[in-house]
Amino acid sequence: MSYPKLSFPPIELRARHNANGRTEVFDKIRGRWLVLTPEEWVRRHVVGYLLTACGFTEQQIVEEYPVNINGLAQRADIVAIGSNQRPLVVVECKEPSVKIDHGVFSQAVRYNSVLGCRYVVLTNGIETFTWHCSSKGYTPIGFFPHFE
Repeated sequence: MSYPKLSFPPIELRARHNANGRTEVFDKIRGRWLVLTPEEWVRRHVVGYLLTACGFTEQQIVEEYPVNINGLAQRADIVAIGSNQRPLVVVECKEPSVKIDHGVFSQAVRYNSVLGCRYVVLTNGIETFTWHCSSKGYTPIGFFPHFE
């Protein structure tokens, strides 16, 4: 399977083929091997960007962050924790073929109603949209600002 070039800088991946012939990549944040799906391709690039360009440490990044919405267990793709030990950025990743639309935005806002992050990022690896959240609501801002 070939993966498209994304709008993020290139990353290094530790990869192998599993017994079923599928490509797996090592996720150093979670410490385990994951099947390389198109969405995982995007997630690996976002994590790489948060680590190298945004200054987060591995300890500040949580993947599949548990979010309880109306008694239902859900998971935010990526949450970056700020220096105050509270969630600062929530990132919703989609595979490159998925359009970033109002439904994706609504999903991230639902997560953020529980998380209380200052920033919401939506990306399919090709397009990335970022919002600043305040008491006045969500304000669109540029691509991945320096957080904090």
